[in-house]
Amino acid sequence: MGLHVVACQLDIAWEDKDENHRRVAALLDHARPPEGSLVVLPEMFSTGFSMNVDATAEGDERPSERFLAESARRLAACTLGGVVTREGPGALALNEAVAFGPDGSGLARYGKIHPFSFAGEDRRFARGREVVTFVWGGFTIAPFVCYDLRFPEVFRAAALRGANVLVVIANWPAPREAHWLALLTARAIENQAYVVGVNRCGRDPHAEYSGHSRIIDPRGRNLAEADEAPGTIEADLDLEAIGAYRREFPVLEDADPRFVPGLQPR
Repeated sequence: MGLHVVACQLDIAWEDKDENHRRVAALLDHARPPEGSLVVLPEMFSTGFSMNVDATAEGDERPSERFLAESARRLAACTLGGVVTREGPGALALNEAVAFGPDGSGLARYGKIHPFSFAGEDRRFARGREVVTFVWGGFTIAPFVCYDLRFPEVFRAAALRGANVLVVIANWPAPREAHWLALLTARAIENQAYVVGVNRCGRDPHAEYSGHSRIIDPRGRNLAEADEAPGTIEADLDLEAIGAYRREFPVLEDADPRFVPGLQPR
């Protein structure tokens, strides 16, 4: 059994949801993902990494979630991307990764566990509460958001819960590109999992982003890699191959869940 993955590396228009919906639609029209694919968009894909929650939050109409759901229906695929939500005016927001299935229904909603305090995200955004997994195409998928990548314990918690695809959506700045690439590879190797890292490219008013999205196999080998330009990368994930590798070299069986507090394997 296999799963086709399409990662969309986007040059995000600042705080302009309609324009970013158009840009994503154009990328997907060009890529033409096969039915049943997993289509992944960056963190805050419709606004950029803005602390202006009034501009970025979904609100009652939830336009970006609706766009993801409609795209999933149109493509007969699973779409996963980053949005901002909050419960009411003045409330702390959540930086979320949300996934929708081909019938438009929600498959998963993950709140970023580690707000990026270096940029003041922790003053506007609450911490997510838990690691989340969902099943698509026979794989167990765990979404994470950007700065989470620096905290291996949450990825190990997902692996101990059965995740074999770890998705990281990001607005990861160019000055720390080397960290992005090294940590994506490390998360794949240490958890014997596929890793899908989807970054934005271009510039916003505060930072430059170099893209370099990656799809990495459980041995740490790049299956697909982007450069600094907008576009898509694609790869096929092999469920039988990852199962065989984990049986052949059963590293995860030696993991001690005592050292992942509050996140025991199910």
